[in-house]
Amino acid sequence: MLYKKPHFELILWDWNGTLLNDQIICIDAMNRLLVKRGLPLLTEEKYRRVFTFPVKTYYAQLGFDFTKEPFEIPALEFMEQYHRLLPQAGLFPDAIPVLHKLKELGYRQLILSAMEQESLIAAVKNLHVFDYFEQIAGIQDQYAHGKVNRAKELFLQKQISPQNTLLIGDTLHDVEVANELGCQCLLVATGHQSAERLQINGNPVVKNLRQALEWVIKFKKS
Repeated sequence: MLYKKPHFELILWDWNGTLLNDQIICIDAMNRLLVKRGLPLLTEEKYRRVFTFPVKTYYAQLGFDFTKEPFEIPALEFMEQYHRLLPQAGLFPDAIPVLHKLKELGYRQLILSAMEQESLIAAVKNLHVFDYFEQIAGIQDQYAHGKVNRAKELFLQKQISPQNTLLIGDTLHDVEVANELGCQCLLVATGHQSAERLQINGNPVVKNLRQALEWVIKFKKS
């Protein structure tokens, strides 16, 4: 999709892997499931190469056999492990300075996540960044099916103009969401998918949140 230069007024943040540095606990949690089933373990490099949405496809790539057990069993088991490990995950180092600067510059900021709503709100509050966001939008179950429908609901509810919105995320699913919404997307290569995967089709990709801020400021001035 081609974009003219919009005037961004709103930053729509992904949470997991973009602001929250949770890849290691995701790998740890999944490896516990893989050990239990006698399947090959994940390394960080392999994880960033194979993780995808919908997550059922990701599970299948890891060797889960849904003729032996329904997807919901390992999915719920993973979420139990994930939430047990979640206190170990913190924000990326630049997250708070970047959120603060964007707020100072007058940008509206929202979170859109495939994390379950109540868990998402609790995590944002526990990491002391709740007040940076106009709204925090998660999903209603634990299966992480995707964010497109939730995003459309959010845009209608908040009367958000896609042309004035920048979605910042860390996966190709964020590009899919942005395309569905009609807004621009910027990808940060410190999350759940590698830079090589993110750069497909010429997506704009930055190395970290500090560069994301620089990109937004440069875009604002151009």
